[in-house]
Formats: sequence, C-alpha cells, structure tokens
Amino acid sequence: MSKITILLVDDHKLVRDSWAFILNSDPHFKVIAETSDGEEAVDLAREKNPDIVLMDINMAPINGFEATKLIRKQSPSSQVIGVSMHSMPVYAKKMIQCGALGYVTKNSSKEELMEAIIEVNKGHKYICSEVKDIIAQHELEDSGQPDINTLSRRELDIAELIRDGLSSREIGLKLDISLKTVEVHRYNILKKLQLKNTASLVNFVNAHGL
Repeated sequence: MSKITILLVDDHKLVRDSWAFILNSDPHFKVIAETSDGEEAVDLAREKNPDIVLMDINMAPINGFEATKLIRKQSPSSQVIGVSMHSMPVYAKKMIQCGALGYVTKNSSKEELMEAIIEVNKGHKYICSEVKDIIAQHELEDSGQPDINTLSRRELDIAELIRDGLSSREIGLKLDISLKTVEVHRYNILKKLQLKNTASLVNFVNAHGL
C-alpha cells in the first residue's frame, strides 16, 4: 500500500511536530517535508510533489491563500487542505477559491484531519464539521443582518486593504485594477454590509476577525 505523502506548512514548530507525529504514526500517511514559510512551501511542493499540502493560512510574508495559488500552478498534482484557527465560512470559501480542496480548523480532531486528507487525496472536497455547522446555522437563522460571508473574494481583499489604511488609488495599484473598479467594489461592500462609511467598515472588519 503506497502512503499518502504530505507537506506540512505552519509557522509554529510545535504544531508541525504534532501533525508529523500524528500522521507518521498511521500507516496511511508519510510526512516528507515541512516548513514555516509560504515561499519555501511553494519550492518544496514543486521539488517533492507531495500528494497533500496541509497549509496554515496565517503566515507572512506570503500567506496561505497566496501560497496555495502558487502551489496549484507549480505542482498541480498536489492537493491543498487549508488549516486555520478561524472557523468563519468566509475563510474556507476563500481557500477553495484559491485552489484548495479542503478546509479544517485547529479545533478539528485528529480523526477528522485524517479523514480530510483521505477524501482530498481522492479528489473530493472536504469542509470540517465545525465550519459546516456554522454554515447550517447561518442558513437557519437568515436574520437579514449584515454578514461578511456575503462578500466575494475580491471584496474581501479590498475590505482588508481598506482596514489596513490604503486609499482607493493604492488599492487599485496593488490589485492591478482601475480606480473606478475599486470605487464600485467599495460601494458594493458598504451596501452588502449595510454600512454608511469607511470608518464603520473598518470597525466591522476588525470585529469579524479579518
């Protein structure tokens, strides 16, 4: 039986050591490389072609979203599972849009992590139960209140840059889009979130953990 090969990407050594111990203790898996750096993760994926990349999304200077997009381009046979402390569905959605097939939180059990690896290795999408429960709860409540999960991936990117203090012109240069396009996105973001101005948007984004 060939083992599922895995690349671990997380900026905390204790997390990587824990994952490696758990996975290498199971005959189905083999950790072949690990790194704390998103840029190095891309190089390792291209060099070693792991079956699975366990990708933490909160890293610098290249975060897990950007690293996932690069890995999917440079090592297309490697499937990515996002791993994060965040259980908000918007993060799972963004990872899937970047090319990942799976998403689990750091609250997930080792059994769920292993199940995710096996399913994603088969080419199936896998979202952990914690995130799925939140999605189901949102659908049941449907309160009509502002929900950050209604924003598109591009709108999320722009909302984060607004929070970081960039002007519309700076955002346009950074994302390689026109000033007019940025302004349209800003208008749509405020409308979707039922907010009146940039200050209220910054407060909303900070409150929701982006």
